[in-house]
Amino acid sequence: MAGNLVCCTIDPLLIEQLKKFRFRRETTNSAIVMKVDRESMNIICDEVLDDTTIDEVRDSLPDHQPRYVVYSFKLEHQDGRVSYPMCFIFSTPRDAKPELQMMYAGSKLSLIQTAQLTKCYEIRELDELTEEYLSEKLLI
Repeated sequence: MAGNLVCCTIDPLLIEQLKKFRFRRETTNSAIVMKVDRESMNIICDEVLDDTTIDEVRDSLPDHQPRYVVYSFKLEHQDGRVSYPMCFIFSTPRDAKPELQMMYAGSKLSLIQTAQLTKCYEIRELDELTEEYLSEKLLI
């Protein structure tokens, strides 16, 4: 039953942005960083990073507040194939305020379902978010 709890609603503009992002044709790494607007209790776009690296995504995340990230990047397989997986990253730093952590955690599942993502990862320390980490997770 607790899995059905939704703390925040998803901004309609963000839903449209996620749909467009999902079907984009570019072959560059890109990310949508999202946050909760505490006044409206809406999940909104915080930042869009086009033609970016995972290091730039990591640097854009605050080290004291949670964030959601949808990241699409070029993944080269050992057999020579190239894919562009999309993954959902939930950054929830250990020193974030407990009420913020609960608000973000309570809205995470709804956002994942809306974005129709299956590759979901949670990081507690920003240093964990590396290209090696994502490649290792996705190639399992």
